[in-house]
Amino acid sequence: MKRPTIADIAKQAGVSKGAVSYALNGQPGVSASTRARILAIADEIGWRPNSAARALNGARADTVGLALCRPARFLGVEPFFMELISGIEGELSPRSYALMIQVVTDHDEEMAVYRRWWGEGRIDGAIMVDLHFADSRVAELEALGMPVVVLGDPSKSGSLIPVWSDEAVPVRETVEYLTALGHRRIARVAGLPKLLHTVLRDKAFDVACERLGVSESVTVHTDYTGEEGARATRRLLSSPSRPTAVVYDNDIMAVAGLSVAQEMRLDVPGDLSIVAWDDSPLSQVVRPPLTALSRDIPAYGAHAAQRLLSLIQGERVTGFEDHAARLTPRGSTAPPPVRS
Repeated sequence: MKRPTIADIAKQAGVSKGAVSYALNGQPGVSASTRARILAIADEIGWRPNSAARALNGARADTVGLALCRPARFLGVEPFFMELISGIEGELSPRSYALMIQVVTDHDEEMAVYRRWWGEGRIDGAIMVDLHFADSRVAELEALGMPVVVLGDPSKSGSLIPVWSDEAVPVRETVEYLTALGHRRIARVAGLPKLLHTVLRDKAFDVACERLGVSESVTVHTDYTGEEGARATRRLLSSPSRPTAVVYDNDIMAVAGLSVAQEMRLDVPGDLSIVAWDDSPLSQVVRPPLTALSRDIPAYGAHAAQRLLSLIQGERVTGFEDHAARLTPRGSTAPPPVRS
């Protein structure tokens, strides 16, 4: 069906399009009875204002943007982004704000999308994700002058408003827990090495392992997918000095790692302990259920959306440090096997 237009209202009301515009925008130029008739017809035929056109005229778009530099197929199986988006939507929807999402192939395309959306008045601000250690997007978004909240550590967020959580504390807690169980050969299957939170976790893992006397520690970087997580796990478990515990940077890779261990006839947790970041339902429905680093990801998205909406309203906004992830032990961790 064709979207109702001002011309449709004018035809039914028997007035000019100019008169309809006056009535719909609350401007003088039409009588009270004509205004009432026009508004009634607009409601009857389901007319709604075009937000893009309103934005071009200087009005707010009532929309915020989120460009994701991830494969579209990956988003369908990645619990983190779905939970993050649910938290963002939970703040936007009650305020009649929309979330505009676009999947991009690289960060140049991401910035082109933000420049186009902002230049065309399609969005009032944006939430930036996947902050890098040296991220050129920060300076570009600062120059654009658009309200932006960035999910990432404030050390690399420039003047953009950050929402973040401590990455080192959960890593330290996990290594302390595993060493207390007796593990001394610990591996970590990490995410993309260019991401700031990966860099921070890498450093925290190395420091904790050295401090706690872990004799063999190794970090393998992947792209967060189950395929790469499984491939990294096979390499680790096939090595002469096989780790007795593996920590994964997301639950997709952890579940894939669990499958590989079972495929190789290793008992979890008897032969291998597994820990996953981001405690989604996926971590709890597998057998054994995975020990995980738990955090409230929808709340993380909600905090970002709240601060962005305040920025858009012209309010003074400061960064927000969310709760760090906490270790939730389950059935996938136990003392290492006794060497004969």
